[in-house]
Amino acid sequence: MQVLSIVHRTEYAYREPVRFGEHRLLFRPRDSHDMRLVDSRLTIRPASQVWWMHDVFSNSVAVARFDEPADRLVFESVVVVEHYPSRNTDFGIAEHARYLPFAYALDDLQDLGRTTARHHPDDGAIEAWARSFFTGDRTETMDLLRRMTESVRADFVYRPRFEEGVQSPAETLAHRRGTCRDFALLMMEAVRSLGLAARFVTGYVFDPAVEAGKAASPRAQDDPVVAPRLVPGGLPVQGAGATHAWLQVYLPGAGWVEYDPTNGIIGGENLIRVGVARDPSQAIPLQGTFMGPAEAFEKMDVSVDVLRGNVLESQAA
Repeated sequence: MQVLSIVHRTEYAYREPVRFGEHRLLFRPRDSHDMRLVDSRLTIRPASQVWWMHDVFSNSVAVARFDEPADRLVFESVVVVEHYPSRNTDFGIAEHARYLPFAYALDDLQDLGRTTARHHPDDGAIEAWARSFFTGDRTETMDLLRRMTESVRADFVYRPRFEEGVQSPAETLAHRRGTCRDFALLMMEAVRSLGLAARFVTGYVFDPAVEAGKAASPRAQDDPVVAPRLVPGGLPVQGAGATHAWLQVYLPGAGWVEYDPTNGIIGGENLIRVGVARDPSQAIPLQGTFMGPAEAFEKMDVSVDVLRGNVLESQAA
């Protein structure tokens, strides 16, 4: 078990005071057997009325409404979790699901619903790419998913993009580049084309080397001595310092299993799950509106730090 603190700060700047519409925040991690929420603090400026709700996926969502105009809008979320990651990749998949293709039990299929259905039709390229990972008449389910996950990490170029939304899976496949959200959606659509259920996950990734670099010096993140070395093959972690995205695949006997194609990670180690959804558009970490001239918007700054220890406890002391 490790205690981790996530400090997520977003600031919007405007050239003149504007009014703000309702904002929805998906920052609070999901409690489970592998993660427990210990403490949290949410600070919003200007003052707002905040209430909490569970969305259709049982994600914990904060809703903020504002009365006063302002030229700055700041959201700072600090959450502390106990994380219980497992490095065991023997997920106990049911015997009938060990090889592809397989069929879900009717009861499971009714509840899995549209997580098995393609959401972004294309010309067949996604399914062809997915089927390229078959090894013959008897392709092991876990082996195919592993090779697909590692293929994205090895063959695609990660390019951060701060605009909202995702590019189409067909575009990601054609250009072999994208963000973590793009890669998650591509793999979701690929496994769905094989009849598997998949859902989108938004959250954070913990990189101990980045934390060590920040503690050492402002430029230590560029120092090869502290370069991140968490993912398979000794490659650097991608997606730290911002919100992160990956997917889960439902496997009989094992349940929802985490796959992070951006980093080639299988299982939940160093992944801090916040929200799950059928489609990325349903799991936007922060969304809202403002009322005023379009040219009033000046900039947005986002920072995310995932650190060992309880920062709220340290601040209180």
